Amino acid sequence: MEFDKIYSQKEFDCEERKVVDDNELMALSINVNDQLLDIIKNIRSDASEYGRLMAYYRCAIMEVETKFNVLNVELSRGRESNPIETIKSRLKSPESIVEKLQRKNIPMDVASIEKNLFDIAGVRVICAFQEDIYMLADSLAKQDDVKVLEVKDYIKHPKDNGYRSLHLIVEIPIFLLNEKRFMKVEVQLRTIAMDFWASLEHKIRYKKNLQMYDEYSEISDRLKQCADQSAALDNMMDETHKMIIGLKKRNEEE
Repeated sequence: MEFDKIYSQKEFDCEERKVVDDNELMALSINVNDQLLDIIKNIRSDASEYGRLMAYYRCAIMEVETKFNVLNVELSRGRESNPIETIKSRLKSPESIVEKLQRKNIPMDVASIEKNLFDIAGVRVICAFQEDIYMLADSLAKQDDVKVLEVKDYIKHPKDNGYRSLHLIVEIPIFLLNEKRFMKVEVQLRTIAMDFWASLEHKIRYKKNLQMYDEYSEISDRLKQCADQSAALDNMMDETHKMIIGLKKRNEEE
């Protein structure tokens, strides 16, 4: 998933951006088959509703980002550093939405997008230490307007390829001109080391179809070794951080 796009205030407008830009949907016609083109036409026929839904997801992203920014300020009090290094966000592309609906054999319409896909809006929070990940996740979950729908802990239970991160699906309210609407957002929390590995692994392997080659197994093994080394680095940094905190407290007591 790409988390590099930065939205302007105009793009995030929840009420005025009613109609999706034709270029956004026309982009789907590039490198897709005839079956996908038929699906695109169905979505284009309901472009106004699609654009409105995407605007709502953008609003939800802003709400979640604000919550983490507030937590970052609050939790940094009394600490030498902030728990959050970076916050990134992304909105799933129309092409990715169509491909996922097709893969899951879900009806190809705007209503199905909101009902069945929980990762349209995504927020990624990068932390320095693993303990900060769980502290932030717990603090977010305690907020009375946040409902945690799903938790996948790939830190305690990494994927086979070595991927580590804490994934949450949360539901939060957005307040529009005449209504309150509940939207789902995928939240990923990871350390700098986890993000480094995941980003490079994605660049190296994403959509390259290398499974047919004999060397693919060795490539997978190498990436897994890198993931294990990254995890060991995280653990060592956590332990070192705790030692420093302990020494600081002892120095203050003396």
